[in-house]
Amino acid sequence: MLSKRLSGIEESATIKMGHIAKKLQEEGKEVLNFSLGEPDFKTPEHICAAAKKALDLGYTHYTSSAGIEELREEIAKKIREENKVDASVENVIVTPGAKQAIYELMMSVLDEGDEVILLDPAWVTFESAVKMAGGEPKWVKRVDESVKYESLESAASGNTKMVIINSPNNPAGYVLGDSELKEIAEFAVEHDLLVLSDEIYEKIIYGRRHVSIASFDDMKERTVIINGFSKTYAMTGWRIGYAVAPPEIMKGMLKIQQHSVTCASSISQFAALDAMRGSQECVKEMADEFKRRRDVIVKRLNEIGLRCLNPEGAFYAFINTSNHGNDVEFTERLLKEAYIVVTSGSAFGLAGKDYVRFSFAASMEHILEGMERIEKKIQPGG
Repeated sequence: MLSKRLSGIEESATIKMGHIAKKLQEEGKEVLNFSLGEPDFKTPEHICAAAKKALDLGYTHYTSSAGIEELREEIAKKIREENKVDASVENVIVTPGAKQAIYELMMSVLDEGDEVILLDPAWVTFESAVKMAGGEPKWVKRVDESVKYESLESAASGNTKMVIINSPNNPAGYVLGDSELKEIAEFAVEHDLLVLSDEIYEKIIYGRRHVSIASFDDMKERTVIINGFSKTYAMTGWRIGYAVAPPEIMKGMLKIQQHSVTCASSISQFAALDAMRGSQECVKEMADEFKRRRDVIVKRLNEIGLRCLNPEGAFYAFINTSNHGNDVEFTERLLKEAYIVVTSGSAFGLAGKDYVRFSFAASMEHILEGMERIEKKIQPGG
């Protein structure tokens, strides 16, 4: 018998679509999968070499639950120098993926009935993690419009505990500007709220500047930065992420880590350490390639007749389907008629029902072929 807490939680829509794509491929179908948020690049060789060295040196045992000291120091240094947030090793916990850090945070701070404001649309796991911890999601629309203090105020109540932001954003690709971050920061301070700032796409950004809300006045003490190595260094399978949090919250997250996963993989931690200390040219090269793909996709989608928000960061095109049926209908049509797998926008929140998410973390060859199939078989203008 399943617990009541799972009754209102759906399986991950992005992972589900990935499984559908894999099954069709196993059946011999020529499927183009644009559903998963996973870079198609190989992990850079120097990072793999560091993992091999760690194996050779016998670093194959448990580490401190919070993570190896050298990696935590390197993360704290990065947060200070790049994000302009005063952090020390005591503020850092290394986790088996950023998703685990999010779950630990929710379980550490939320009680039954606590409300959490999400910017709509939001990555699928945020809502589920809130619900699993006994919280209740509240939505504030943020697709092609700015976040205002007033809109946050209208969603808040005496039970509001936290605001979640994700910039650059999955699935819509926007980057929160300084004025929006200021409005959110002022709202959080005025209402004494926590902010979860998911910054995992900070290096995949196009012509914009990433700013952490934790760098704003009075925000360091109430912000938990979530980040990781999956997107920046193409290390999705290594399962290595981290959180930077105030000491009290850090203690709670550490308790959960100790009694659940114990620690992140020792080998992945040493690989991550080399990723941070080594050349960052690989990061730039991947971001440049994502921008090249973005430019092609946005141009082709507009030519086809599908409206697409121009992503400012991350690697997702959020396509408006309102002139061609709702998101579920359009997703099914792409799958049945063109063997193209995308994710329905309604998986990401209330505003997503008119959108589908198209991941361009795929080869240019697949992207161009996908656009051709849409144009020839779907005929959205017809």
